[in-house]
Amino acid sequence: MESILIHPTYFPSIVQMAAMVQSKEVVFEMDDNYQKQSYRSRTYIAHSNGILLLNIPIKHRKDGKKNKTKGTIIENSFPWQLQHWKSLESAYRTSPYFEFYEDELKPIFFKPTDSLFHFNLEVLDLIFELLDLRIKYTFTAEYFKNPSQQDLRYLVNPKLKIDFKLDSYFQVLTKQHEFLPNLSILDLLFNEGPNAVIYLENQKIDFKKFNPKQ
Repeated sequence: MESILIHPTYFPSIVQMAAMVQSKEVVFEMDDNYQKQSYRSRTYIAHSNGILLLNIPIKHRKDGKKNKTKGTIIENSFPWQLQHWKSLESAYRTSPYFEFYEDELKPIFFKPTDSLFHFNLEVLDLIFELLDLRIKYTFTAEYFKNPSQQDLRYLVNPKLKIDFKLDSYFQVLTKQHEFLPNLSILDLLFNEGPNAVIYLENQKIDFKKFNPKQ
């Protein structure tokens, strides 16, 4: 893919990561309205009981107006970061690469953070670093309903039940449940380590086929 328009999300789904890895240019949307229950503030991991949601709490405006994504503030009145880290430890402590990445990942769950948009960028920069990816990105300057880039903003919606036909890979909990596709990039990272990049490069996804706008 040449150039894509996509949302910066919280530990992106594998499909989102594959799109960024396979594109020549990444543009992040920052001028839209914030929408609840999207990958902007949530990610999904494998757990002993199946899929577990990790959700970042958000402060919502009291005047009834919509938040802009770039201005959305995280609600830190309870320790959501600690809860997320403990969930990751519980789910992936026995996976092949958890300890390999643990020391570099852990600090991001223990540093103060307020802006959802900037926190997601920190998360992405960290994932790019851990996978040794040289992905350069820019940002939108205004909102376009029909952008010039390939529009992959729909990938931010987890409610779109699309079967992207992803290849399976080793998951530490496969003895307890069947393969779980398109989880957080953390699932792929902890189970496959450096091989995650090869996996992302090799996924053959026709994004135009699945785009609900087309």
